[in-house]
Order: sequence, then C-alpha cells, then structure tokens
Amino acid sequence: REQSVVPVARLAGVTREQFLRDVYPRRRPVVLKGMELGTCTTKWTVDYLSQAEGSKEVKIHVSAVPQMDFLSKNFVYRTLPFEVFVQRAAEVKHKEYFISEDEKYYLRSVGEDARKDIADIRKQFPILAEDVQIPEYFEKEQFFSSVFRISSAGLQLWTHYDVMDNFLIQVTGKKRVVLYSPRDAPYLYLSGTKSEVLDVDNPDLEKYPLFVKAKRYQCFLEAGDVLFIPALWFHNVISEEFGVALNVFWKHLPAESYDKSDTYGNKDPTAASRAIQILDRALKTLEELPEEYRDFYARRMVLRIQEKAYRNDYG
Repeated sequence: REQSVVPVARLAGVTREQFLRDVYPRRRPVVLKGMELGTCTTKWTVDYLSQAEGSKEVKIHVSAVPQMDFLSKNFVYRTLPFEVFVQRAAEVKHKEYFISEDEKYYLRSVGEDARKDIADIRKQFPILAEDVQIPEYFEKEQFFSSVFRISSAGLQLWTHYDVMDNFLIQVTGKKRVVLYSPRDAPYLYLSGTKSEVLDVDNPDLEKYPLFVKAKRYQCFLEAGDVLFIPALWFHNVISEEFGVALNVFWKHLPAESYDKSDTYGNKDPTAASRAIQILDRALKTLEELPEEYRDFYARRMVLRIQEKAYRNDYG
C-alpha cells in the first residue's frame, strides 16, 4: 500500500485580511504566492550572501548522508566563517570538507545564547534582514522568532512538529515539503516532537506498519513562495536545490500558554506538559494491579480521554 497524496492548496495575492478571514481559521497548510518579500528574492545570490555577512562565525550541521536524523544524531556540529559555509553549501563536491567530499550542510540560526535567546534575523544577520519584508499576518506582540536557514541541495530534514504557527518563506532555491495532520500522530511513530520514520518515500513497513494510514499532504516551493504551516502539523522538508529560507514563528495561543524557557518553539504548551506528567503518574499507579485489571482500566481511561478530549469535526 502507498499513502494517498493530497496536494496542498496554492493561493495567489492573498491579503492579510483574506488570510485571517478565509485561510487561518481552517488550520490547514497553504502555499501563498506573489507575496511582497522585499529584495531578498533577487539579491541573495551566493556571492552576495558571502559578502554581506563575511567572516561571521556560524555553527552548522554537517552530514555524510542526505537524510538527517535528529534521533540518531547522524550529523556533527561544526563552525565555519559564514562566507566559507555559504560557498561550501552551494557546492556538490568539496575540496575542503569535514567528513566526506559530498557531505551536506545545514544552518539553522539560533540566538546569541541558544539556551536563552530566540533566533531573530534582525539580530543575528542584520545586513541581510534589511532585504527582507516579513509578511506580518499576525499581531506584533504574537511574534516569536525568525529563523534563517541555508541547506545544501538534496538535504532532507526529519519529520517533526512545532507548537507555534509559522510561515516557511522560500527565498531562493526549491523545496519539497511533505506534511501530516496532527490527527495522524498515532501512525507516525513519535519520539517526542519527531517521527522515527526517516524515509517518508520508502518507509520500512515491517518496522512501521501503521505509517501507510497517515494521509500525506505535499507541495513544492519555489523562490518567493510562502508555506503556512499551522501549529502541530508534521512536516518533512527536502531541499531540491541549494536554497535560503526564513521561518517566522508566532504565538497562536495566549503568551502564558508557552514554556518560557523555550527558545526553539518546539516545547509542548505548559498545560500539555502537565497533563502528560499526570498521565505518566496514572500509568505508574496502574502497575500496582494485575495485568488483567491493568488492561481493563487502561482501556477505560482511553475511552474517557476520547470522550472528553477528542474532536469530532476534522475534515
């Protein structure tokens, strides 16, 4: 069996008002075309990027294989001057390298202190930030972070979800994005916020038999496209070309709902974290019972959760 593939809707010329009225409430991914993004889409060549931020040191992911896996950590962290990194990321074969001559590079910008500060292109890459016009389809106080990304051609990132809404702005290059609904979480073999299924195109169905039940949404992004990814939607991104992108995350829930120590936007809301801790304690308590009773009361707990917390209005 193969997963059914649903193309993500593409909309052109959507104003802020139209987005908030017609698109945002549906909580579905949408590709927005023709948005005003500033001069970045034409200026950000390899040479321009190299010169703009020069010898600034950046911490990057380096992988010997195209599919990066955050669970097994099949990559290493290295530091390079920005200009050297950009040139290398744009190459297919490298004369200078860390692991292999065809290694892949990935930059995900972080704050000055990654444990305390959020990523903000205006602070980490101020010269480049002047070229970008971020679509502010949300209130200023909802803004959380703007994450600058550069990827080698062929690089594929692991499937994961974020707890905040975001725009994936494809500035240069092309990407393929595969998405899964939050409702299909039971089929994605989760470890925290990440799926264990690394190869979404050729999954190991002996190891992950339920994966075929997940409905696959897919789109291809070109330079200038903006993908709206609602919070909790899983996404898997492959860079079909060397490319530069910018993610803008904003708070969909009230500010106090989020973990104040979260600088990446991927820690579960505080109420969800508390609920999971309570559930873990409840399951620990069930261990005091014999297996037959444990099974019976666990099933009753599942029914209670379905009755009290599941939605019935998914399309």
